[in-house]
Amino acid sequence: MSGQGADALIRLVGITKTYGTGQAAFQALRGVDLDIGAGEFVAVMGPSGSGKSTAMNVLGCLDTPSGGEYLFRGVHVERLERNQRALLRRHYLGFVFQGFNLLARTSAQENVELPLLYRGEEAGARHAAARAALARVGLAGWEAHTPAELSGGQQQRVAIARAIVTNPLVLLADEPTGNLDSQRSHEIMELLVALNRDQGITVIMVTHEPDMAAYARRVVRFVDGRVASDERREAEAASCS
Repeated sequence: MSGQGADALIRLVGITKTYGTGQAAFQALRGVDLDIGAGEFVAVMGPSGSGKSTAMNVLGCLDTPSGGEYLFRGVHVERLERNQRALLRRHYLGFVFQGFNLLARTSAQENVELPLLYRGEEAGARHAAARAALARVGLAGWEAHTPAELSGGQQQRVAIARAIVTNPLVLLADEPTGNLDSQRSHEIMELLVALNRDQGITVIMVTHEPDMAAYARRVVRFVDGRVASDERREAEAASCS
């Protein structure tokens, strides 16, 4: 799926982001145009300071653009109030970070239940959904273990289960293999590919590692706050489907 056109799940039009004012102003994004279709797997790459992380923060409603338009399913996100953006995050987006961000003294199941707790779901539904999410990432039977009892790869699987327990439309992954060795990194990437292929979750992943980006069907490269290139891998996409 190309993501081009008015039916794009996500559309950025002329997005800018400036930090600071006057002489100290820094323009992190300088007019970004980007369409992402439902069901795509997109890797976002670029050198440090290229704007890729700022773009991810805008996409994840963790930051607001200074200018331009951000449409999510046709809704102008840049016009939403803070609580409306929080609702969009809670119901449509899942997040996976390099540092796992798990609660240390809390079991895997309780970590995965957190987003459902914030949504006010009742205990029985939370427990069942968390167990199902852990099973989807290959951790059935590990529900009672705390992060200290899990390997790095298992901790990232718990983090992914927490991100998908709400059945999000989009999974935003920021350097998801950055703290893992090579074998665990490839296992996590294969899991993300399977979630994209089998569950239809749109995956947008920031990475600086070409071998991790190779799992994506599309690679967008940022340079100096702009999209410098946008490469689609149609043949590989067909082989993944």
